[in-house]
Amino acid sequence: MADDCPDLRDLIARYSTSWLGALALAPWAITARAAALIAERITGLDGTYRVADGVAIHAQAIVEAGATVKPPAIIGPGCLVAAGAYLRGGCWLEADCTIGPGAELKSAFLFAGAAAAHFNFVGDSILGTTVNLEAGAIIANHRNEAPDRPIVLRFADRLIETGTRKFGALVGDGARIGANAVIAPGAVIGRNTVVPRLGLIDQGC
Repeated sequence: MADDCPDLRDLIARYSTSWLGALALAPWAITARAAALIAERITGLDGTYRVADGVAIHAQAIVEAGATVKPPAIIGPGCLVAAGAYLRGGCWLEADCTIGPGAELKSAFLFAGAAAAHFNFVGDSILGTTVNLEAGAIIANHRNEAPDRPIVLRFADRLIETGTRKFGALVGDGARIGANAVIAPGAVIGRNTVVPRLGLIDQGC
């Protein structure tokens, strides 16, 4: 990961040893380049993936009829993408992830076991292992009230300038986001954090 935010890697245990960690990019740089990075990643996948029209689906994954998966995308082993789900802008599901009916991912990276199973939106974000979004919870990626201001993250008593106008959240392993909660753009959610139902997490400056 980029040298300007080394502590962020600790939120997701698998991050540093994953292909994302090997990129040596900050999370917001990864989501901003999601489509190109995932398209390149697809070229190196093994024969356990079926690749068609820029979408790679593992032989042990299920993508139900009626789901929309726009290229590029990688859907790993054990994943379920249900009818009515919508993936766009470059998405990566590591393994055993669940994307349910009415859920939308945009430029999102999900580590193993993460779930957005019921009418969720996850934009320009990276979710750690076993992160769970209850019904209606969203991770927003753009501030309507400040459309021209780059997003600033607040982490460990310091501010991190992202230089981008679109970034959702970096969510640590095991976090639980309650039903109809809103995570405002530029959030950093610690490991095993529980966000209450109808909660608002807004760390913006």
